Amino acid sequence: MVNISSIGIVGAGAIGAYFGAKLARAGADVRFLMRSDLAAVRERGLRIEEPAGAFTLSPVAAFGTTAEMGACDLVIIALKATANGALGELLPPLLHERTTLLPLQNGLGPDEAIAAQFGPRRVVGGLCYAGINRTAPGVIVCASYGTTTLGEFSGAATERTRAIAAWFERADLKPSVVDDLAEARWRKLVWNVPFNGLAVVADGGITTDLILADPDLVARARRLMEEVVAVAAALGHAIPTSYIDRQFVTTARIGAYAPSSLVDYRAGRAIEIEAIWGEPLRRARAAGVATPELAQLYEELKQCAG
Repeated sequence: MVNISSIGIVGAGAIGAYFGAKLARAGADVRFLMRSDLAAVRERGLRIEEPAGAFTLSPVAAFGTTAEMGACDLVIIALKATANGALGELLPPLLHERTTLLPLQNGLGPDEAIAAQFGPRRVVGGLCYAGINRTAPGVIVCASYGTTTLGEFSGAATERTRAIAAWFERADLKPSVVDDLAEARWRKLVWNVPFNGLAVVADGGITTDLILADPDLVARARRLMEEVVAVAAALGHAIPTSYIDRQFVTTARIGAYAPSSLVDYRAGRAIEIEAIWGEPLRRARAAGVATPELAQLYEELKQCAG
């Protein structure tokens, strides 16, 4: 029997705050690590606005350090991958013998790095398909929500994976459980590589609706997707062409959406260049797959990051 009675959120930005608030509303004991929003959330709670309606979680178990939070059964890591260097200091106070670590992070590499540092048996990977932004301290807006994908880092789904999914189901986070986490990560890259990247490098930064309105950018996005699919196939993960077509349809429904990399770029924060573009490019080269569009975009993003 897998017991998940306490959940820690490390990285309570848009994704972390949204997931944590929904889980708390569903009855979970959720504890949030917060920095810049701490005072606002303690005073006014967490405001969640989404297509189905809005709610405010108050009071919120918000803390300034992980030492104050105590050990948790599940820790959701919603930091950007660029901040993972701090996990060696942040996570130990949250761990007991059976604590599960769930990185909700983009790209390739974070799962492996966390598993190497804290042990592979602790890690369940997660991917979130959603349009979620933090619009003000303690205010999270979800423009659209798809699904959450959960998979064991070390193999097929287990009772633990399904126990986490059960909490996510109660919280209306639409979980799906997979037996191949690596393939799920490549599938998400099919969207993240072109849309997060082009949103930053095109015309000084643009939203997804403007990408879709430009035939040249649409063609470039498709070429990038095709390269990602080719690398995935070389590594044993077959992604059908119909999956590429579906990305354009679902993105059009979101409207004028600013991907997370564009939000970070506009705010002067570090972009997850290595996790989303650098690591896939390195794995493509190791597999002998030509990815000229990915290589060019990677260089452009490094120039933007300065």
